[in-house]
Amino acid sequence: MGKLRITYWFLALFIVVAALPALSQQDKAAVPRTFEGHSASVSSVAFSPDGRTLASGSWDNTIKLWDVAGGQLLRTLHGHTDYVWSVTFSYDGRTLASGSSDHTIKLWDAASGQLLRTFQGHSDSVLSIAFSPDGRTLASGSSDHTIKLWDVASCQLIRTLQDKAKVWSVAFNPDGRILASGGMGGTVNLWDVTSGQLLRTLQGHSGFVSSVAYSPDGRTLASGSDDSTIMLWDAASGLLKQTFKSHFNTIDSVAFSADGRTLASGSVDRFIKLWDVASGQLLRSIRGTTTVYSVAFSPNGRILASGIGGTVALWDVSNLRK
Repeated sequence: MGKLRITYWFLALFIVVAALPALSQQDKAAVPRTFEGHSASVSSVAFSPDGRTLASGSWDNTIKLWDVAGGQLLRTLHGHTDYVWSVTFSYDGRTLASGSSDHTIKLWDAASGQLLRTFQGHSDSVLSIAFSPDGRTLASGSSDHTIKLWDVASCQLIRTLQDKAKVWSVAFNPDGRILASGGMGGTVNLWDVTSGQLLRTLQGHSGFVSSVAYSPDGRTLASGSDDSTIMLWDAASGLLKQTFKSHFNTIDSVAFSADGRTLASGSVDRFIKLWDVASGQLLRSIRGTTTVYSVAFSPNGRILASGIGGTVALWDVSNLRK
C-alpha cells in the first residue's frame, strides 16, 4: 500500500510539472493590467480609434480617460449628475459622447476634455449611445422606450423612434443606413435611419436583449441577452446563424474584434468569454472578480478592455489563436 501511494504521488507530481509551461502561459494571459480610480461600477469602456486612449464611464457619475500604453489617468470628466451608462468615440476620434441617468447626452472634446454640448430630450435614463460611421448622427437608446437620432453639428433632434420597452443597446451598421436596437422587449429591432421605419424584428431570445453589435463587414449582428445566450444573425436576411451557450447569467456586453473573427462577451456570471465567430468555438474563458458590465477590443485586436466592478481591466489577447 505504501509503495502504491508513493507511485501515485510521483505520478501526480509528474503531471503538475509537465503542465507548468502551459499553466504559466495561461496565467500570464489571464492577468490583466488594471486602471483604478472610479468609486463605483464601470458600466462602459471604449477605445479611441487610434487605440491610444481608453474612456470609461461609471456609476460614480464621471468619465475617465486613460493612456493605454502607460496606464496613466489623463483626465476625469465631470458634468453628469447621475450614472454614466455609455461612452463612445466618434470615428475620427475627436469627440467623445456619454449617456447618463440624468436623461442627457454630452459631447466632449476628446483631446482637451472640454464639454462641447448637451443633448436634452429623453425623459428617462440614456442607456446606450452610438455615432453613425460618418459622425454626423448620434443615436441614443433610453429607458423612456425611445430611440432618438440627433444631428451632431446642430444639436437638433432629427427624429424619435418609438419602441415598446426600455432600449438597452443601439448600434449602427457599417454603412450607417440601419440601426439595431435591443431592450426589455426581448427582440432585436432593425430601423431604417433615413425614414425611421421599423424594417425587421428578430425574435429568438427568451429574455431581454442587453447588447447588440455589428461585425465590421456588416454581415453579422450579435445580440446578448439575460437568457444567457448570444445569438448571431444574418444582417441581410434576419435569419439566426448561430447561438453561443456557455454563460450562466445575463450577458451585459458583446463586441467584435476589428477583423471580425472574434466575439467577446461579458456577463453577470463574472466571466469574459472569447468566441471564434466562424466555428462558434469557445476560445477562452476568463473569470473576473465581479460582474463584467462592458467589453471592447482595441483597434489592433491585441487588447480587450473590460469594466469589472469599479475597475478597468485590460487583457492581452494577442496570442488567442496561437
